[in-house]
Amino acid sequence: MNISIKNKKISEAITGYLFISPWLIIFTIFSIVSLAYAVYLSFTSYNLLKPPQWWGLEGYLRVFDDELFLKKALPNTFKYVLIVVPLQTILSLVLAFAMDQKLRFQRVFRTLFYLPSVTSSVVISLIFIWIFAPQGIFNQITRLSVNWLDDPRTAFYVIMGMNIFTTSGTLMLIFLAGLQDISASIYEASQIDGANPVQTFFYITIPMIRPVIFFVVTVGIIGCFQVFDQIFVMTAGGPLDSTTTVTYLIYKWAFRDTTIKMGQASALAVVLTFIILAITILQRRVIEGSGSSAES
Repeated sequence: MNISIKNKKISEAITGYLFISPWLIIFTIFSIVSLAYAVYLSFTSYNLLKPPQWWGLEGYLRVFDDELFLKKALPNTFKYVLIVVPLQTILSLVLAFAMDQKLRFQRVFRTLFYLPSVTSSVVISLIFIWIFAPQGIFNQITRLSVNWLDDPRTAFYVIMGMNIFTTSGTLMLIFLAGLQDISASIYEASQIDGANPVQTFFYITIPMIRPVIFFVVTVGIIGCFQVFDQIFVMTAGGPLDSTTTVTYLIYKWAFRDTTIKMGQASALAVVLTFIILAITILQRRVIEGSGSSAES
């Protein structure tokens, strides 16, 4: 009897692994193997035209000695994260809170808010190029004559606004799922105790969706640190490298420079990975720490 049960469990396990084997193969090849190969290339000099040659930590030393990385790409990336992540998180939470109320045409509004999130980022980028062109609709409405995407003072902020616009819909749905998971009895108890809507929001809603906030902030941080396609399509890192980010610099070193910078680009990719990991761990401790202090 025990043997038959054991054989059945083995058969079920094999069947399960067979079903997920396509995903496992793709994940192994394009994630694990690619990551390992990128780490290997970070210790080599390689430019797609000749075999990699070992050069140790030279690639990392060149990364931290590069002025474009230190003075443009890294500050721009942190600036992007510090502005976009809080704004898109707050906006998506406000939209989710509004969509959680009993409103007319709620499904229509929910669809409209989510629609930009399912549209290709390249398509959205082209639309924003048209809107903020010198003769675009934004200048016609505001009667301005600003070349928004060709001005170092404004180009990066246009991209930030587009990212906030396109990502808030997805994050809104995540927050909405968290809000609807809160039991109505908790809100009823707070009303009996005399809590007003503001107190209910900050002392009940926010603590209850703290894991959702952590997830949304983490996804936002990772996405903002990896922003590339909007930069590539709308400004190509300019003007005057004002929109060059770390990921765009990785692309530039790896595929546009003809010198031995593929290894240097791989080293920068590894550095970016550790930056994202460190910030994610830090913000998790901050959120958990604030949660424990509030509970105490």
